[in-house]
Amino acid sequence: MKGYITLDHIKFHAHHGVLEQERRVGNDFEVTLQLQYPFHSATESDDLADTINYAEVYDIVAAEMAVPSRLLEHVAGRIVRSLRTRFPLIEGGTVTVAKLTPPFKCEMTAVAVTIEF
Repeated sequence: MKGYITLDHIKFHAHHGVLEQERRVGNDFEVTLQLQYPFHSATESDDLADTINYAEVYDIVAAEMAVPSRLLEHVAGRIVRSLRTRFPLIEGGTVTVAKLTPPFKCEMTAVAVTIEF
């Protein structure tokens, strides 16, 4: 049985960006992640020990979002590494980091980076 745990559109105010202004003032971001995890035991046991604790996942993402970076790729990569370190049974997934108001002279919803692992 293949299963995924998804945390969808987690909102943060963080200080990522190439421009000094972005790192000083900050911007609004969203992180969405989908983690493939062998949680078939949890479907039978109803025990948190048999799956990923969503609160811990959020805490890991929040900690990485709090560390300023120039590139969204760097932020997403740190999130992946931290999650895999804490939850070594993660079999794969995706992490998307989106900057909601990028500094462009046009109307746009967001710019985003997605890492599939």
